[in-house]
Amino acid sequence: MKTISRSQPLYRAADLRAIENAAADLPLMQRAGLAAADLATALCRLQGASLLVIAGPGNNGGDALVAARHLRERRFVVSVVLAGEAGRLPRDAAAAYRRFVDDGGSVLEGIPTGQRWALIIDGLFGIGLQRPVSGHHEELVRMANALAVRDRCPLLALDCPSGLDADTGRICGAAVRASHTITFIAGKPGLFTGDGPDHCGNVSVASLELDAERLARPSAHLVGNDLFADWLRPRARNSHKGSFGNAGVLGGAPSMVGAAFLAGRAALRLGSGRVYLGLIDRQAPRLDVVQPELMLRAPDALLATPLTALACGPGMGSSSEALALLESACALDLPLLLDADALNMLASEPRLAVVVAARQASTVLTPHPSEAARLLGTTTASVQADRAGAALELAARHHALVVLKGCGSIIATPDGRWFVNGSGNPGLASAGTGDVLSGFIVALLAQGWPACEAALAGVHLHGAAADERVGGGCGPLGLTAGELVDSARGLLNRWVGHRR
Repeated sequence: MKTISRSQPLYRAADLRAIENAAADLPLMQRAGLAAADLATALCRLQGASLLVIAGPGNNGGDALVAARHLRERRFVVSVVLAGEAGRLPRDAAAAYRRFVDDGGSVLEGIPTGQRWALIIDGLFGIGLQRPVSGHHEELVRMANALAVRDRCPLLALDCPSGLDADTGRICGAAVRASHTITFIAGKPGLFTGDGPDHCGNVSVASLELDAERLARPSAHLVGNDLFADWLRPRARNSHKGSFGNAGVLGGAPSMVGAAFLAGRAALRLGSGRVYLGLIDRQAPRLDVVQPELMLRAPDALLATPLTALACGPGMGSSSEALALLESACALDLPLLLDADALNMLASEPRLAVVVAARQASTVLTPHPSEAARLLGTTTASVQADRAGAALELAARHHALVVLKGCGSIIATPDGRWFVNGSGNPGLASAGTGDVLSGFIVALLAQGWPACEAALAGVHLHGAAADERVGGGCGPLGLTAGELVDSARGLLNRWVGHRR
């Protein structure tokens, strides 16, 4: 895998419309169709192969018609199905239709039966979808998906798989499951979060010769190493363990001590000079035999230790003792990370929410969707329907940096900025991986990283470590949380080395 990645600007549909309006005098549809034809040609090298193009009733259909014309010129056998009326196409799409027909192309009303396809192009809706896919359009979506599976051929979506909300990654009724997506001008958030990654396949960006960031401010960014590169600093030779902070982990109630151990081991191996665990279980071991460098203390003793950052929540439980400890932790003037049970207590105790929102030191919240729903007083489905919106609301409400975990984790700041993380894979859907993420982030906080950069780096590294493990044949099935730690340590050291 790549060691270094760069962030990408992401735009919501409304911001893209502003860019398109600013560039209205440019032949954007012609450029989009040509870019799509070039990628289709690369995906289907067999000259004379049969290609199916599904063109919708809007400008996405126009892009598809331009692509179809170029592919016919390249000697492919192209069957175009128009899901709409030619006489009601928008101006540019109507011009693309006329040119395709004038050049000898024919347009069909339905998908031919008995034909096998080397490539299918989805130009049905793109980012222009305003309502759930239904009726004839839903039938076309389902047929395209089924034919791609039957013929084992690429399914190329133009701009955004039809039926996927490009802003949120939410499925609108039914959606194309593409193997490849070529998205125009710039990336869209919904391609990388929620259901987006399962429906977009391999995503490439065709800029159409526009510099989007010169025309409009990005809505968000896809996370890359450059966003935290200034903190990837080689260590001075003249340093000692005190130079790299004291990280604390508060948790480990009865039967859940392992969660605190996972977080502590992750913090230690990501470079925190000292790591202290405050275990609530009075019968807990006095020593981590796997990682004896960890210093185990009673919870009250941990809170009296001169820490530089503290994570609360891994295996913490929700007892009255845990609540009292959490209240004491929130009163400390140091960077604080709240996860798991700490978030559930935050959701159920209004007075605690007031204390957290008033904190002057940095606060990081790392909820999964169900925890976010409890914090917001809503449902998990509502959170998943607009992941960025939920993360931004939590960040503003609690004056905290928020990591909304899940496919395409969202990192949101109190001032309204947000980011989508593209690293990671289904191997992370296993017990303890969230505890490891908490350990990564608190280690960076303890070493003096700002909350935003610590969260971005921790989340991106967490996913990249999982990708490395899977790339080496270890997963995604059966990948365990503890296996991520050494991979993350190696990656972080390579990232730092790249900055020398």
